[in-house]
Amino acid sequence: MALLYMADPARGEVWRRLIGEMAPDIDVRIWPNIGNPADIRWVAVWDVHVDLTATFPNLEVIFSTGAGVDHLDFSRIPARIPVVRMVEPGIVEGMVEYVTMAVLALHRDLPTYIDQQKKHVWAQHYETPAAQRRVGIMGLGSLGQASLAGLAPFGFPLAGWSRSPRAIPNVETFAGEAGLGAFLARTDILVCLLPLTAETRGILDARLFARMPAGARIVNAGRGGHVVADDLVAALDAGTLSGAVLDVTEPEPLPPEHPFWSHPRILLTPHVASLTRPETAVISLLENLRRHAAGEPMIGLVDRSRGY
Repeated sequence: MALLYMADPARGEVWRRLIGEMAPDIDVRIWPNIGNPADIRWVAVWDVHVDLTATFPNLEVIFSTGAGVDHLDFSRIPARIPVVRMVEPGIVEGMVEYVTMAVLALHRDLPTYIDQQKKHVWAQHYETPAAQRRVGIMGLGSLGQASLAGLAPFGFPLAGWSRSPRAIPNVETFAGEAGLGAFLARTDILVCLLPLTAETRGILDARLFARMPAGARIVNAGRGGHVVADDLVAALDAGTLSGAVLDVTEPEPLPPEHPFWSHPRILLTPHVASLTRPETAVISLLENLRRHAAGEPMIGLVDRSRGY
């Protein structure tokens, strides 16, 4: 029985070495060197090159190498084959670091000072205390809740919004369309960590920006498809928003002429907020393989009705 790794080949070699040390009975193959397709029981995938179920007749589980599964076409995956997203400590730790960095950068007006440096301008600006800067996170799964916990020591008033109600200590929570307006109205810095689904695509648009306080700021570390790019640029130019930190875009990478590259109110990073760490990812994968063999629920099993 074999596991096929379909993502960055260099990282695949690390996965193969680690799995060889921890579970030497598993034959790890790296795309495109698949050997006999009938041997493949599991795939760990990010870049999908083929029709997985048609190519691998004995496929049992599809593992995403990242926290999301929006890169997979569920219409081509039979319901009998479980799809599992990556849930591992490295992803969580990385996201907490990035969200903390991005929120603090916007809180302390870093886009303004970076722009001033380029123009050789030395000017100080009023500093808003953290206790007066309200931060809200959209998406209250493991990444959202861990990010809220990471921000708590700074003293920001914290809130969260999700599709269904959640209760989180010391966090004001809102849910569904009924709670979205009140959530946006009290949020000065909005962090999007939502999964990308048909319902959330384009959620960061002109209508949403208009429901936030004037001069609010945006962090998107979810997916590029959450943002309507033209609406974001227009909101920044009009002063509806005063800054944005974007780790994800659509497409990736952006074309050279895209306005995100040079906009003075945007800080842009190349989808690095939360990278899967092989050392911990492999442990999570092997645990799920054990659970699958034992007939136990796998961690990160995707609910197809929700898309995550």
